[in-house]
Amino acid sequence: MDGTGAAPQKGTVTQRAIEQIKQMIAEGTLEPGQRLPAERDLAARLGISRSSVREAIRALTVLGVLEARHGSGVYVTRLQAGDLLETFGVVADLSRGERLVELLEVRRILESTATALAAARITPDRLAEVEEHLTAMNATDDPDRILAHDLAFHRAIAEAAGNETMAAILEGLSSRTFRARVWRGYQEAGAIARTRREHAAIHRALAARDPEAARTAAAAHVREVEEWLRGRLGQ
Repeated sequence: MDGTGAAPQKGTVTQRAIEQIKQMIAEGTLEPGQRLPAERDLAARLGISRSSVREAIRALTVLGVLEARHGSGVYVTRLQAGDLLETFGVVADLSRGERLVELLEVRRILESTATALAAARITPDRLAEVEEHLTAMNATDDPDRILAHDLAFHRAIAEAAGNETMAAILEGLSSRTFRARVWRGYQEAGAIARTRREHAAIHRALAARDPEAARTAAAAHVREVEEWLRGRLGQ
């Protein structure tokens, strides 16, 4: 520590290393799939210690920016949105109370937009996939099967929207753990019939290729979950 009692600035050095490596990737100095320079060479290039470089690499690996290949070295990943946004799922899984309501607000905005885009862009094959999951949801009372088809229903719609980044964010916001909690609560509240009707309304709008109807149906569906959760929280 210095005379002020402040902690060592190692975290700051590591953060600077993270930013420098990210900048190298953003500028094209390091391309997706390219191997990073050796740890010693990278430390010399960035003007920091090897331990700080090691910590920066570890952090960027957790974030999906880098990947360590045993016996080969460290490489830049493909930088796909799904890989980089995986942490959204962790946020949804671990959040409780009011934070969950906030996440649902974000999901309502994004999912309604994605569903509107899907109504304009969905292919016959993808529409058939959505319908298949809707039919399967309606044909069972098994919570696990309903949950699986619910997830697949919304995933197919997000993919049909044609925006990989939006689909990746929605995948995280719609994590299986979170959905399972909602389905358990819905069962207790006797609301499964209502949510099936909401899914059917979304499908009808997609089949009609009606973006505004799709946007409205998707927003209403997520808002129902929001209001149910607010009620549970006493807000």
